[in-house]
Amino acid sequence: MFLKNYMEIAIDHTLPNLLRAFDNICTCDKCLLDIKAIALNKLKPHYVVTDKGALYSKVDEMSSQFETDVMKALIDAIDVVMKNPRH
Repeated sequence: MFLKNYMEIAIDHTLPNLLRAFDNICTCDKCLLDIKAIALNKLKPHYVVTDKGALYSKVDEMSSQFETDVMKALIDAIDVVMKNPRH
């Protein structure tokens, strides 16, 4: 059992597919971490205590509003990093 901010899992699950829509975004480790940090700071934390396998299966149970909120935070974060890359 472990404690995890479920939003981190949702961000990691959503970001790779979303990046495909942006041709001119840097995907170096620093820029990706900046995107994740900015998005996570916009989202309310959602901590869960669970077994590792059970946590990953919860990503597929996201509501459409939850998915929309995660995507909006990521798109806003991508926009910030595209305008101000730190690489």
